[in-house]
Amino acid sequence: MAVERELHTPEARQLLELTRELVDKELAPRAAHDEEHGAFPREVFTTLGGAGLLGLPYPSEYGGGDQPYEVYLQVVEELARGWLAVGLGVSVHSLSAYPVAEFGTDEQRAALLPDMLEGHTLGAYCLSESTSGSDAAALTTRAEHTGDGYLVNGAKAWITHGGRADHYTLFARTGAPDSGGKGISCLHVPADTPGLGSAPPERKMGMSSSPTAGMLFDDVHLPADALIGEEDSGFGIALSALDSGRLGIAACAVGLAQAALDTAVSYSRERRQFGRPIGDFQGLGFTLADMATQVAASRELYLSAARLRDAGRPFGERAAMAKLMATDTAMRVATDAVQVLGGYGYTRDFPVERYMREAKVLQIVEGTNQVQRMVIGRHLAERA
Repeated sequence: MAVERELHTPEARQLLELTRELVDKELAPRAAHDEEHGAFPREVFTTLGGAGLLGLPYPSEYGGGDQPYEVYLQVVEELARGWLAVGLGVSVHSLSAYPVAEFGTDEQRAALLPDMLEGHTLGAYCLSESTSGSDAAALTTRAEHTGDGYLVNGAKAWITHGGRADHYTLFARTGAPDSGGKGISCLHVPADTPGLGSAPPERKMGMSSSPTAGMLFDDVHLPADALIGEEDSGFGIALSALDSGRLGIAACAVGLAQAALDTAVSYSRERRQFGRPIGDFQGLGFTLADMATQVAASRELYLSAARLRDAGRPFGERAAMAKLMATDTAMRVATDAVQVLGGYGYTRDFPVERYMREAKVLQIVEGTNQVQRMVIGRHLAERA
C-alpha cells in the first residue's frame, strides 16, 4: 500500500518512486526465500549505490545525494517495508560513513566516502562489546600508540555485517583504562587488515539475511591516518552517530509495521466468515484502525525529528522518542497482524510471523528502549 507523503521537490518524489519500484519488483519477492536460507544480499547494496540511494544525506562532491535527512529516512522506510535486512543494512552502512563525513579530514573524505556512498564498499559499526552494551563507555578494546600509528587488540560483539563488510568504523580505548568516555578514539579499519578476523555469525530469531558476528582484533596495525577526528574524542563521535542512527532504526520500524498492516488489511478484505469479509466486523475493524493510527503517528514522530536535524537544531531527545515509539509500534502491529490472520498468521505461508520475529530486535539495537527512556528522562530533568 503506497503511503501518501509530503515531498517538496520533484527529485525527492522520483527517489521515492524509484525506491518503491525496486522494493516491489526486486526486494520483496525474494525476502522470504533469502531469509529462510540465510542468504546475505550483498549485491543489493551495490545496486542501491548505483541507483543513488545509498548516500542520500551526504554531499554530492563525494558521491552522495545532497538530500535532507527527512527524504533519506523515507527511502529507508520503503526499503524496510520490502525487506528489513536491507533497510537496516542501509542504516548501519550510513552509520559507519557518518564519522568520516562529519569528523574526517578532507583527505579521508576524498579517499573513503565515494566508494562508501556509491556502494563499492560496505561498512560496519564497531562499538558494542560483550560486557559493554548499554554502557558503551566501558569498552576495553585497546589501540596502543606505536611509532607510526596504532596497535589494536580486543573484541567487538553484535556487529551487523560482521565478517562481510569491507571496512569497520571502530571505537577503541586510547586513553587510560579508567578514562571512561574521555579516552576513546574512532578509527577506520579496512577488512583486509592483517590480524582482523570474525567470529561465527550469531544464530538469531530473525533477520538471518543480515549477518551479525563478533569482530576480533589481534595485533591489528593501523597507520596514524586511520584516526577519525581527534584522539580521545571518539565517544562523542559515537553518540552523535547514534542520534542519527536511531532515526534510521525508527524508519525501519515504521516500514516493517507498514508491511504488517498492509498484509492484515489485505487479508481482512479477502477472508470471509459468516458470509462477509472479516474486516467488516467491528472488533477487527477497531484493531486495524489502532494499527494504522500507531503506524502513522510513529512516522510523523521520526519525520519531525528529521526536520529538526535538517534545520540544524537539537534533535537527540526527539530521536530517542521516535526510536522508542516506532519500535514498540512495530512489535505491537506485527503481533496484531498475526492475530488478524489467526492460524495462518502463525505459519510461514504468510510473512507476518517473520515480521513479528524481526520486530523484536528493533527494540534492542542502537540503544534498548529502556535506554531511550533514560535519554528522554535525562532531557526532561535538564529542563526542569
